[in-house]
Amino acid sequence: MQNFDGHNAIINTLSVNQENVLFSGGDNGSMSFWDWKSGHRFQSLDTTAQPGSLDAEAGIMSSTFDRSGLRLICGEADKTIKIWKQDENATPETHPLVWQPSLAHRKF
Repeated sequence: MQNFDGHNAIINTLSVNQENVLFSGGDNGSMSFWDWKSGHRFQSLDTTAQPGSLDAEAGIMSSTFDRSGLRLICGEADKTIKIWKQDENATPETHPLVWQPSLAHRKF
């Protein structure tokens, strides 16, 4: 058994892609990316709840990688589906994921 330490909330979802990247999403909106084999967490960030949502609605409830393993699809407690894509130009000093919400999408 191997423990992956780093979350400070309930973990609601886990997903693994073909490159052995493990994603974990927390009840408080925390997101972590891990090397599945070593247990090293190489990235952590927090999702953003939609404007008008409560702080309690920041949680990540479900996740899956698409078939290519490059996009992460998350169902979140603020009633949104967010698609995250790897940034090809990322460096260790920059954020490896870029998400720019479109203002054209409406929340129902």
